[in-house]
Amino acid sequence: MTGMAGRKAATPKRIAVLASGRGSNFQAVIDAIEAGTVPARCVALVTDNPEAYAIARARQHGIPVTVVDYRKFPSREAYEQALLAAMRDARPDLVVLAGYMRILGKEIAAAFAGKMMNIHPALLPSFPGLHAQRQALLHGARISGCTVHFVDDCLDGGPIILQRCVPVLESDDEDTLADRILVQEHLCLPEAVRLFCEDRLTITGRVVRIR
Repeated sequence: MTGMAGRKAATPKRIAVLASGRGSNFQAVIDAIEAGTVPARCVALVTDNPEAYAIARARQHGIPVTVVDYRKFPSREAYEQALLAAMRDARPDLVVLAGYMRILGKEIAAAFAGKMMNIHPALLPSFPGLHAQRQALLHGARISGCTVHFVDDCLDGGPIILQRCVPVLESDDEDTLADRILVQEHLCLPEAVRLFCEDRLTITGRVVRIR
């Protein structure tokens, strides 16, 4: 069992973010921190993509950036060791995956067990992995949405923290559904980060309790 005290945190938590692309969820977390609704400091952005727009977002807000370019490593194992070192260097209380597009290995998942969360554009456990919106449409789902979950060594399989729903419309295609889900992602992820930073989450088995 992983437990966190039930009282509000006395000092801001240190957050490191992993992102691979445009970083809109990263921006949502930054905005919530700067608005004072999340008691945290974003101390690092770590990215596998030197061209990610998330880098520009980080620099606009004075957040240190570490690029661990997957293409420069001879193997996945070598890349993961460098990524783990970069994550540890940031000394985070919480790691937030905000559009990080690579599967993390077991060593990283174990190193940050109970301290790493991910946002996924589906109502898990349905439609894990890539192209979640496409999967929802192909299966004729009537409701979709997003999930914030703790990360473990199963793909999109860790304990669920929060979910938000959107209807799937007959007129939807993959892009329109993704756009509506993204609006909810920008609400769901900062809320889950806030609950963690206020020490209000407890994991018992596969169930997350909110105090």
